[in-house]
Amino acid sequence: MAQLAASIVSHDEEFKRQVAALLRSCGVPVGIVEERRPGVETAGPDVVVIDIRADASSGMAAIERLRAGHPTVALFAIATSAEPDLILQAMRAGANEFFPWNPGGTSQASRTMEESFHGAVRRTAARHAAITAGARQPCVTHVFLGAKGGAGTTTVAVNCAVELARLTKRPTAIVDLKPCLGEVALFLGVRPRFTVLDAIENLHRLDRDFLRELMARHKSDLDILAGSEQFDRPNGQDAPAIEELLRVLSRLYDYIVIDAGNMINSCAVSALYAADTIFLVTNPDVPSIRNAQRLVDRVRQLGAGSERVKILLNRVSDQSLIAPKQIETALGYGIHHTFSSDYRTVSTALNSGVPLSLTNHSALATEFNSFTRHLLGVQEDVKPEPERRRAFLGLL
Repeated sequence: MAQLAASIVSHDEEFKRQVAALLRSCGVPVGIVEERRPGVETAGPDVVVIDIRADASSGMAAIERLRAGHPTVALFAIATSAEPDLILQAMRAGANEFFPWNPGGTSQASRTMEESFHGAVRRTAARHAAITAGARQPCVTHVFLGAKGGAGTTTVAVNCAVELARLTKRPTAIVDLKPCLGEVALFLGVRPRFTVLDAIENLHRLDRDFLRELMARHKSDLDILAGSEQFDRPNGQDAPAIEELLRVLSRLYDYIVIDAGNMINSCAVSALYAADTIFLVTNPDVPSIRNAQRLVDRVRQLGAGSERVKILLNRVSDQSLIAPKQIETALGYGIHHTFSSDYRTVSTALNSGVPLSLTNHSALATEFNSFTRHLLGVQEDVKPEPERRRAFLGLL
């Protein structure tokens, strides 16, 4: 799914907030560009929403200026009402779409406006995907979110990232956004010099070469942007910087894996909006399932695309008292993949700092390989069964 960058031109902060929510609830990953910083390797916005409600003349001038500077960008003009003369002026100035502002209501006009707006964003995403189809494979972002602490989210994210890098041989990165001392680098046995804080505090110089310096390299060719070593960072004020960081990474990597921890804070929300797939990792126990229900509801409220949510059931064993069907009924989602419970094998891998797929041929390592191949749409290796020898008496 193509990810769009959108900018909102308005002096009304509440209007910006509502338009951002409208953009992100259309089923397409959309990042909000606050301001284009010089020296940062990001392309211009794909969609610009211009507020012409209060001052139509300055709004038209903004549309003309944007059209002259960005011939291919999609310009959406929003006015108080759909007056024919105003629509004509906006189209002549260079706007692609025109919408009367009536969001969030229960009336037919409000629903019609939101449906039209969402349709325009999806059409823009389709055009963007068609234009970039021959240039470069669009970056695919997988976010792993835990139902609770200790669900195994980091274990699943790390092993998935290593397998992606190993199987595809394509540029792959893992980003540790877990609040309060992330553990991705520790699980991979790497001692990074820099963390995600170094990236977001240097956005003004975050070009390709500088970002490469910040990343730690694993022997599987996986690049690692380690988690913060501060208890209170990143925080809510860092969310716009996190969103811009993810856009920069998407220009450099074909696959990005994000460990978002088990809290939906402002930084995790930025990751959810950028995600192509949101993997919710849960265990077959009551606390995990209860939390998973709440997280699913929260994703729906945020408009981050509940259709992108996929359930991963971790630590499944014969002793699990809650059947998978009961979990699916409770969450309203089918279980996408299950991972068996193998405490000894996982503990050995974590203590050694070597991922499961690179250490042994256990059943759990095979499950991670199968899961990643399914993500890539790659057929699993089928080993031919050895030919059985006939008994000597059977030859007589």
